[in-house]
Amino acid sequence: MEHLPVLLDECIEGLKIKPSGTYVDGTLGRGGHSGQIAKKLSSGKLVAIDRDADALEEASVLLSDYKDKIVFLHGNFSDISALLASSGYNNVDGILFDFGVSSPQLDNGDRGFSYMQDAPLDMRMDRSCGESAYDAVNNWPQEKLRKVFSEYGEERYAGSIARAIVKKRESHSIKTTFDLNNIIFSAIPASARREPQHPSKRCFQALRIAINDELSSISEMLQQVTKLLNSGGRICAISFHSLEDRLVKSFFASQVSGCTCPGDFPVCICGFAPTLKLITKKPITPGNDELHKNPRSRSAKLRIAERI
Repeated sequence: MEHLPVLLDECIEGLKIKPSGTYVDGTLGRGGHSGQIAKKLSSGKLVAIDRDADALEEASVLLSDYKDKIVFLHGNFSDISALLASSGYNNVDGILFDFGVSSPQLDNGDRGFSYMQDAPLDMRMDRSCGESAYDAVNNWPQEKLRKVFSEYGEERYAGSIARAIVKKRESHSIKTTFDLNNIIFSAIPASARREPQHPSKRCFQALRIAINDELSSISEMLQQVTKLLNSGGRICAISFHSLEDRLVKSFFASQVSGCTCPGDFPVCICGFAPTLKLITKKPITPGNDELHKNPRSRSAKLRIAERI
């Protein structure tokens, strides 16, 4: 499937790009958003970050026309301050994040992200480090698996699936995506197998989030962004999961509200002043045209805030 950047026009408009400004794409992917940002720069720079080495390699080729405007960095956006400092950037005029897995990662069978293709269980965005999905399903305790499926995937049959995985691995290693598919199918009622959504979708999503520590990465990144943004700089964050969106929404609210003293205090003693103002009171979601062209965008939510 062709890679289509989600909410592209809305992100470019939301960033309010200055031709001489410095911008960050914290989730480069295959460069769909980055290409449009770079196109609007004259003397400005774009710092493009991704933890997936394959994405960096491919995007650097796809964006070769803008090579003088883009600095490519391999790393996790949870380390955004250190990554920028290592390249001589301390403050920027806008930051974009597009959370979740990209279409090329899903479509590349050997990455093990997709339940639609038989492949070795991996799911790591950075294949140079960390546990893989194979390690998780073959080694994690049953209760940890149940909790991951329940909390990150909102899977109704999390307990049954976790039990089935542990039982299966007692006799055979669970090596491929289809091995895991078969276990999930066997662990859920027949009625659930007939639902429109693929029975494995929730568990695969949950494993991917856990394997890549995605929610912690978002939390760590959010604690750094306001200090990196120049006054008037924008942050655009696209989420695809309710837990991701909740983190962004809560953080923005905390930075907009200012004083954190209890309501019955006569005067403020915390001294915390607002650092952001909301540009989007409610998240922006894809319109009908985009949903038709790119069904994978259906759960996307874009929130935008501006540094005061």
